[in-house]
Amino acid sequence: MLEGSILQQLQTAHRHSTRPIRFGVYYKNTLVSLCHALEDHILADDDKPLVITAFQQGKWYLQEAGRYADIAQRSREIAIMAAPDAGFAEHPTSLLPNVDLVALDPADPVAQEWHLIILSQSYTAMVICQELSAADYGSSGIPTSDLERKFYGLWTFEPQLVQETAEIAIAHISKYNPQLANKLIADKQAMSTTGYAYASSTARLENLGAVVSRVVDYLQTGQYNLSIPTALGQQTLDRNLVSNEIQAFLRMAQLLDIADATNPMAAAEVVVLAETIAQLLDLPAWQIKRLRLAALLHRIDPLQKAESVLSSDKVLTHSQEDAPSCPLIPGAQVLRTMPRLRAVAQIITHQTEWWNGRGEPAGLVGDEIPLESRILALLADFQWRVNQRKSSNQSRQEIFTQALDECRQQQSTRFDPKLVDTLALLVMGLQQGLDLPIMTPKVSSGVWLLDSQWDSHSKTSEEIGSYPK
Repeated sequence: MLEGSILQQLQTAHRHSTRPIRFGVYYKNTLVSLCHALEDHILADDDKPLVITAFQQGKWYLQEAGRYADIAQRSREIAIMAAPDAGFAEHPTSLLPNVDLVALDPADPVAQEWHLIILSQSYTAMVICQELSAADYGSSGIPTSDLERKFYGLWTFEPQLVQETAEIAIAHISKYNPQLANKLIADKQAMSTTGYAYASSTARLENLGAVVSRVVDYLQTGQYNLSIPTALGQQTLDRNLVSNEIQAFLRMAQLLDIADATNPMAAAEVVVLAETIAQLLDLPAWQIKRLRLAALLHRIDPLQKAESVLSSDKVLTHSQEDAPSCPLIPGAQVLRTMPRLRAVAQIITHQTEWWNGRGEPAGLVGDEIPLESRILALLADFQWRVNQRKSSNQSRQEIFTQALDECRQQQSTRFDPKLVDTLALLVMGLQQGLDLPIMTPKVSSGVWLLDSQWDSHSKTSEEIGSYPK
């Protein structure tokens, strides 16, 4: 990581914090898809964001300059950093009143970085990275194919991290143009007063759902349009894209937890409970992994209102194949655009079913409800009840006992009675001192959540409805 770069300054600021930053490695085609998705959301939105970018070289800016003329019309201010090349400052986009160029010294480490930082009224987003050095590439050397170039960094929607990175970028701009830096500070402060922090949580999450949907669609489209010289290269790039599609959903789920001040660890706690229950039921490893991902994503309610930007026809086809008895739910359909997540979409869709058939969306009864859906429904309710009592003066044993008793009151009506019995065994262990460590997902890589057997184990509701007695 280059000394003095924005990426390095961000890493240093978080090195000893309670939330160290986890960086990942991304291929260029993945980053192009991410950036185009975020840029096109600016074009489709009315928020007039503050945009700060860095291009490795002026020639890369020139390739996107026409596009940025359109983005400028939908933005409050755009600051563009790049090492100056021929024509860099002379392009018509550079002359627009709300577009400012910062000609970086070629020796400046930021001249080797690729950034897109967006501060909007209703969402925040960024992609920040720098290309691997020749030493990082190792014996294989620097790739000859532009698409196979690799970059070290991260992308996120997290408001605090995006705002912090914007401040570092503005401080760097100040070294070249103090007047522009002051203008950007004023814009940022104005948005902090009237923007994201004051937008309704519903508006923020709905907008974020639309951004996530667009990101996933663009990643998939980028995957279909690739022309890679070798089969191995194609497989590697495909895996990188799939990882980032999953990351998009995981990052949204993470933000939902953070936004819920009363229950900020809900997903992580449901995950560890679900894994323990799955082990008590002796479920196979591939099913436990699928349940884990469903538990991480089980709160993505905003996606219920987010339509797929490019894949609506494909979504309907998949939903009819995978769950013909299930009414179409847009949020689940967005998940179904990814073949590896269709089973997870089905699990999340049916977590609101009731054992007695009075639930939604399909009125499934008993073992017709997918097993993972039944597990999620029970454990999400149990976790919520335990969390509600954490601030009370009750003992650990009393909290678990009361939460379990309230779940038992819904046994055979809302919840699977056999699963309630299994939960009782888990509660007994918790009362006797069993410790379940909470592990937050490493969002910088989503591939670890996938299993090669998923394609061959894409089962119907009936097939995954039973479990060892």
